[in-house]
Amino acid sequence: MREWPHGYGLQVLQEVDSTLNEAARIAPTAPGPLWIMARRQTAARGRRGRAWAHPKGNLAATLLLRPEGSPEQAALRSFVAALALFDACVAVTGRAAGLALKWPNDVLLNGGKLAGILLESTGQGNGVTHLAIGIGVNLAEAPGADAVEPGAVRPVSLLSETGAQVGPEDFLTELATAYARYETQFTTYGFEPIRTAWLARAARLGEVITARTAASETVGTFETVDAGGNLVLNTAKGRVGIPAADVYF
Repeated sequence: MREWPHGYGLQVLQEVDSTLNEAARIAPTAPGPLWIMARRQTAARGRRGRAWAHPKGNLAATLLLRPEGSPEQAALRSFVAALALFDACVAVTGRAAGLALKWPNDVLLNGGKLAGILLESTGQGNGVTHLAIGIGVNLAEAPGADAVEPGAVRPVSLLSETGAQVGPEDFLTELATAYARYETQFTTYGFEPIRTAWLARAARLGEVITARTAASETVGTFETVDAGGNLVLNTAKGRVGIPAADVYF
């Protein structure tokens, strides 16, 4: 079992509405980087306000940071968190086979959605005062198909797909350790090493995918992720950079 990473705090709650909500409440007085984990959430949420199911035994945690730099730089930590999640899954299962990262913020296992990441921030002027990185991982149980919208990737759990039994606290220790390592790399060397590592683990790179927003849909070959974290598709009209969308295979 790894030791908890130096410089990061930990708060474990038996029950809370949402670890993201708790991060927002305590942000003004939080002394430094802090992981908040809840054994039960009553109002968990995912991207675009969607409900996030939290069966017992799964991980629900938020990392609260006070990052330096622009909002655009802060948003790139979704890639930092994704790499940390990937490494934590390898650490607890002993295998990387079947794992992949789905732009912008999901971890896939054997083609199904294992984990999701959601970033929320507050700021003043052109800076970010606080950044909250919410993470949910289906360790023990995956939500039913009725918990996701039509066409979305099916939910899977670590236990059902690999047989690995790991508790939220043990998984969080691996995740926090990996995140601390990648955060140091990001703040020292910038986004490029993170981008390169993320692309090496990317799902459907080089394949035709669909990026969908509330207003439009773009179909094209997944070419890369650019220096700003944008999804780059090669479409019938040329290369298109997409800053935010839901991706469908």
